[in-house]
Amino acid sequence: MSQEDEYLSVEALIELQQEETRGIIQALLDDGSEPDARYEIEHHLFAEDFEQLEKAVVEAFKMGFEVLEAEEAEDEDGQLLYCCDATMESALDPKVIDEQAEKLIRLAEKYDIIYDGWGTYYEGEDAIYPDEDDDEEA
Repeated sequence: MSQEDEYLSVEALIELQQEETRGIIQALLDDGSEPDARYEIEHHLFAEDFEQLEKAVVEAFKMGFEVLEAEEAEDEDGQLLYCCDATMESALDPKVIDEQAEKLIRLAEKYDIIYDGWGTYYEGEDAIYPDEDDDEEA
């Protein structure tokens, strides 16, 4: 769903994201993820216009986010979108993640792109990580 389908004010989106953040953190902890570990928080950004995404990610980089290379994707209607992740390492602290998300939500509004939430990976003794060597062998 694009922002045009159901527009939320920036403040409403921030509030919704704060609720989702608490749910994500609780789900990770319920699954046994390490509460004191450092997590790579991946905030998802989408845009219909590559130049707008590029402007936004330059600003995100200046804010301290690591920005991963943009990729092309299609929405459910077949429309071409550009997407990338702005990442930052942090604890599973809802206030810290709320601050990150709010910065990127406001940035998305400024550049007319889409902030699509955040995610991370389970951290624990039984976590399974992809072997980077597997990519090189393929």
